[in-house]
Amino acid sequence: MDVPSVRRKLLASLALVSPGLIWSAYVGVRRAAMTFLYRPVALPEKQVLRDIQYHSGSKDKKHRLDFFIPEGSDWPIMIFVHGGGLDSGDKSLRVGGDDVYANIGRFYASEGIGVAVINYRLQPRVTWREQVDDVARATAWVFANAQEFGGDPNRLFIAGHSAGGHLAARIALDAKALARFDLSPCILNGVIAVSGAGFDLADEQTYRLGQKLRRYERCFRCGDPTDQWKKEASPITYAACGAPPFLLLYAEGESKSLQRQSQLLYEVLQEKEIPSELVVVPKQNHSRIVLTLSRPDKTSGPAMLRFIRETPDRQPISPEQLDLAACG
Repeated sequence: MDVPSVRRKLLASLALVSPGLIWSAYVGVRRAAMTFLYRPVALPEKQVLRDIQYHSGSKDKKHRLDFFIPEGSDWPIMIFVHGGGLDSGDKSLRVGGDDVYANIGRFYASEGIGVAVINYRLQPRVTWREQVDDVARATAWVFANAQEFGGDPNRLFIAGHSAGGHLAARIALDAKALARFDLSPCILNGVIAVSGAGFDLADEQTYRLGQKLRRYERCFRCGDPTDQWKKEASPITYAACGAPPFLLLYAEGESKSLQRQSQLLYEVLQEKEIPSELVVVPKQNHSRIVLTLSRPDKTSGPAMLRFIRETPDRQPISPEQLDLAACG
């Protein structure tokens, strides 16, 4: 495979976009983002723990996470879920030699926030349901083990970009995701969804704005002969009073269909009286916005730092509160 092909493949794992848009996005990232937006952050190597196994007994390399640890103790923790359209992506992704997700981990750790950048299995090897299970399992592991590394499990946030934003929202809204691990969304202090996709798969306006239905069908239909999959696979379906606070970000240059998905989720969160904030990031697009997450001088980074620092601390979780009804 030639070098341009490799680079296009790498870029594709940053976004949930149609293949026809990959080349134009690639040009944008290579010429502008990677030379202008990417700013490497330093963190002592002793504060980075790589390839921690979060699924006991699994030999699958996708059941691993990297933990970026701040100095001190009792720091908040952010779980970060990478994008890639559910069929590509990796926590160790490099574009043009630059480590996109690891830089996010180093940035927030340098700001006093622990970060677990996780992997999960990819389609078509597994279904979307198994991917939700992987992210829930990783979340359960971080909650159970964060204190050992100096983190405060009662200040746990989950974040993700694109498909990762979809998965993060699912973990926070669908109580069944964490129930398998005897937990509930009560363990989450907040959710950050960056340029999320597929929040409401039943929204017809999204498809009229250009999103290809067949793209979502490949990801979520799983042989369902009816349209029930649209509701079942949509995180928005499970939004209910008592869910953790949300910060939603999307890029000004995002496609209208993707902008609408974040707007729809925000509207439902407001309707359900779930604390939420919607931030439009200027002068960015679906791919480049990822690079702004690790910049203190761009809209995204400061918004995320403020959200994590200013969201009220959740009270310690007792065994009784972990009952699913307690969040209700």
